[in-house]
Amino acid sequence: MIEVTSDVILENLFDGVYFVDKDRCITIWNKGAERITGFEKKEVIGRRCADNILRHIDADGRELCLSGCPLAATLADGSVREADVYLHHKQGHRLPVSVRISAVRNSAGEIIGGMEVFTDNLNSMRLMKELELLKLEAYLDSLTGIGNRRYADITLQTRILEQQNHNISFGLIFLDIDHFKIFNDTYGHKTGDDVLIMVGKTIAGLLRSTDIVARWGGEEFIILLPAINPTLLKSISQRVRLFIQRSYLMVGTTKLSVTASLGATLGIPGDTPESVTRRADSLMYVSKMSGRNRVTIG
Repeated sequence: MIEVTSDVILENLFDGVYFVDKDRCITIWNKGAERITGFEKKEVIGRRCADNILRHIDADGRELCLSGCPLAATLADGSVREADVYLHHKQGHRLPVSVRISAVRNSAGEIIGGMEVFTDNLNSMRLMKELELLKLEAYLDSLTGIGNRRYADITLQTRILEQQNHNISFGLIFLDIDHFKIFNDTYGHKTGDDVLIMVGKTIAGLLRSTDIVARWGGEEFIILLPAINPTLLKSISQRVRLFIQRSYLMVGTTKLSVTASLGATLGIPGDTPESVTRRADSLMYVSKMSGRNRVTIG
């Protein structure tokens, strides 16, 4: 008879699990945590989760490690907490996860640490459907793993037909990473590529199941949002901008981040793919001229 210990079960759980002591120093990091975050056990054991590892932020982009950390609150009062947050993946992008935090007590009932269980919140069905389409190389951006310009063109044509024939609204966001050439020249093309991957994956993790993001070319991205209103368009645009700003890469001990300028618009009757894209692109340039790292809607 094979004996299976609790340590073996914990290590092989599909969900991510980690333990921290009273000082929030990580003492256990299972394979699920490695899979979801990209950080190996040897990289995190003995460090604090706030040390440029997970760095959870909430849906409004607030840094929970600086204020409002649910793990710290549970260590203080022993209450179980649940939350939907966005963790920092080793590749730099923000990943949506659901977390459950509970206190760990000794035999005397004293809190000696905390345990967090987390699972990624990506819509698996959406990803499977997209992969069925994007597995054809013609529609896949080989660097970032999101759709390419051809995929965006096809989807945009579909959105325009839906509006014309069924009166279904859509929004388009045109996004350009600020000062990307300077970043590339300073840190090299490999780091520049890593930033493009980070931005693409961060955006993908924020969108609804019906939305798509594609790399338009170079450091430009396009986001298509069906069945949307002006309020939601503004909200999603600002969240995308903020989450790009809150994402970062660690290159050695250097923390690298970028910002982006966005132009957002709703489709209008009579729009063609060229007209709506040109309008969003022009709005993006207004954001550039107004100081960058902002959204212009029109």
